[in-house]
Formats: sequence, structure tokens, C-alpha cells
Amino acid sequence: MEKFTELKSIPSYLSLQNIDTDMIIPKQFLKTIKRTGLGKSLFYEMRYDENGKINEDFILNKDPYKKSKILIAGKNFGCGSSREHAPWALLDFGITCVISSSFADIFYSNCFKNGILPIILDDEKIKELSEYTKRKEEISIDLNEEKIVFGNNETKFKVDSFKKKCLLEGLDDIALSLKKSDKIKNFEKNLKVKKPWIFND
Repeated sequence: MEKFTELKSIPSYLSLQNIDTDMIIPKQFLKTIKRTGLGKSLFYEMRYDENGKINEDFILNKDPYKKSKILIAGKNFGCGSSREHAPWALLDFGITCVISSSFADIFYSNCFKNGILPIILDDEKIKELSEYTKRKEEISIDLNEEKIVFGNNETKFKVDSFKKKCLLEGLDDIALSLKKSDKIKNFEKNLKVKKPWIFND
């Protein structure tokens, strides 16, 4: 997982509330177990028409938003099923930060496990930041300082200290386990001495 420290981008804004994981990545794209290749199908039913043709009016199909790394969204983002393909699709598209006034719990947790920073702000700040989408101006995010800088202003946000550490150091669940590999090896070594029958073929 790539380390997340600072991010600067023109944000894209989806004002819709209750965007569920099926809207983020529809069920027909869940057959893969790979984290790559899902970006082209992100928000599939909004980005394409019934014939698979690109919807030119959808924000992520327009310049400069098709290159946005920051998505500002309506409340209760990521609700619905717990599919981890949703953050995979966002990340593969290039979005590494989602800002909303509220997130579904499982989606929120899955973001951190996949290198995406979900930021919770109040509705007034969401509205203020969304103006930078209209202006096509960059905003910047500093995870270490837990702040967003926009124009001559800045606002603070809060992140759980452990989740913050994982993002800053690029640690997913596998990497966290590998950091304890010495303890795991010692445990197995001691277990072989105490209960050797467990390891018999």
C-alpha cells in the first residue's frame, strides 16, 4: 500500500446522498479478486448510458475532474453492502481521498485498509469546499497535520491515531502482520516444543 502524506488536487463533487457501494461499483464487476482494473467501471451506471457510451454530463467524465484525486460527496457515502471492491474501484480510478459529512462504517474502515483517506466534515465545510470544484482550483490535504488548505483558508479534521499511522506508513493488514513475523515464528517454535503432535503430517 502506498504511503499517504500530502495530497493536492482539484476536487470533484457529487452532491448525492446515500451513495451505496452498488452505485460505486455495480455487482456485475465483483467477479475479480484483483484490486486493479475496476477504475473504468467506477460509478458505471452514472458514467455510461445503457449502451455503454460515456455520459459526457457526468462530472468524472469531464476535464479536469476525470483526474481528480479528491472526491467530495453527500452524506452516508458507501452505505449498502460491505464489498471491498468499492474502495478498490475508487483507488484504481485515482481517488485517494473522499470527503463527506458521514460514511457507512464498513466502507470507512475499508478505505484505510486500501490507502484511501476518508475525511468527515460538517455540511457547512462540505459546501465551502465544493466551491473549489466550480472554480476548478486545487485544495491540499496534509494528513500529518490533519488539515485541509483551500485558498487562504484551512480547516482541521480528525483521524484515529492508529488508522493515521497505517496510512502514513503505507501499512495494510498484510504489512501489519509481517511486522510481527518474528513473534509469530517464536510462537510457532515454542508451540512445536510444547505440542509437537500438532505439526505431525
